[in-house]
Amino acid sequence: MVIFSVYVVNKAGGLIYQYDNYVPRAEVEKTFSYPLDVVLKHHDEKVVVSFGQRDGIRGIKFIVLADPRQSGIDALLRKIYEIYSDFALKNPFYSLEMPISSSCPLMCELFDQNLKGALEVAEKAGNFGAGS
Repeated sequence: MVIFSVYVVNKAGGLIYQYDNYVPRAEVEKTFSYPLDVVLKHHDEKVVVSFGQRDGIRGIKFIVLADPRQSGIDALLRKIYEIYSDFALKNPFYSLEMPISSSCPLMCELFDQNLKGALEVAEKAGNFGAGS
């Protein structure tokens, strides 16, 4: 299963964190001229957008873009909230509206490492268990 991206959005709607977990490589660079001939087709495989908001932080939204077959997204959102609480909210130099990367380089590095670990566990297991 694949988890594509994780976003954290503040209550004003500003993006305070973005992590692209899976970025497919383009074999050949394509260029387009204006106007584009765009044809939209319906496919069975869609990207699922899961929104999560925890009670402790009103207005902060955690968004995960994942394969529709990926299970355990709610548990993963809880884990992301836990990581955010541990490495952002407990940092005395962080305020809620600040982007995570600008508040403290060490905190951002720890946040990234723990988030990557949680995403790896979720993808390998196909779900994210309570014991993780």
